[in-house]
Amino acid sequence: MERFKYILKRTFCLPPLPTVLIALPSFTLCFSLLVARHQGLLAYISYGLSAYALVITVTGFAGIIKGLRAGIRSHPVVRRLLGLPFGKRFFEDAGFRAELSLYQGFFICLFYIILKMLSGIYYRSLWLVSLAVYYSLLALIRFLLLCHVNKRTPGSSRVSEWRRYRLCGIMLLFMNQVLAGVVGFIVYQNRGYDYPGFLIYAVAVYTFYITIIAVVQLVRFKRYGSPLLSAAKAVNLAAAMVSMLSLTTAMLAQFGEDDAPFFRRIMTGAVGGGVCLLVLGIAIVMIVRSTKQLKRLRDDGRVQA
Repeated sequence: MERFKYILKRTFCLPPLPTVLIALPSFTLCFSLLVARHQGLLAYISYGLSAYALVITVTGFAGIIKGLRAGIRSHPVVRRLLGLPFGKRFFEDAGFRAELSLYQGFFICLFYIILKMLSGIYYRSLWLVSLAVYYSLLALIRFLLLCHVNKRTPGSSRVSEWRRYRLCGIMLLFMNQVLAGVVGFIVYQNRGYDYPGFLIYAVAVYTFYITIIAVVQLVRFKRYGSPLLSAAKAVNLAAAMVSMLSLTTAMLAQFGEDDAPFFRRIMTGAVGGGVCLLVLGIAIVMIVRSTKQLKRLRDDGRVQA
């Protein structure tokens, strides 16, 4: 058994450099053959390599990030920044970086809303407009979290943060009804958004990146003891799942067969239903967890009834 575990670890958990050297050529080959619509033995080999590359990228992602951080910190410009108060705090205070990530996520979400809304109006796509509305609701949740950050340091008021955490869960619960309506609409319409040229591959890479980052940060930020930051990362994960749904519809529209509308509808419905269930699970966990924590604090006499 130990021998088997050792083999699995040596096969699928590689150091950062071999991971990059295997993953980049594998993904490049797979994308190139997809663009050329090449079929045959080489295409099947590329699919297998890309699947293996995806596995080792996921397992080695933390090591790659750690190596990049070590390389960045050793750069002369970064060493100069470490001599400044803001630079020192940014590189050494994880809580401060977490606060900045709230602002970053909020402004990126605003940009995404504008992009989706303008695209929806230009292409007359109700699907894109619906996505813009959903991301607007996510931006509202981020705004509520930012308002709390401006008043208090994350982790300083557990009661207030757990209440805000529960409010975010309740909002996600109701927003999931909107998402379910959007999924039902795109299944009924049976259409997806077509990205021009190679743009769909850039969107795919970005979508997988933000999904992996959202999962990693959701787990990592639990150790800071701030329900506020955990709520922000849960919202990021919900947004990443919706981006994954959007990417799925685009890939089915671009690479799916024109004579297979039933298959496209089934796949869109399955992925959309899975995303809705995941977001629903996140919302329920947030509500239940925060309610238990508030009850425990009330029993300890820290919360007024």
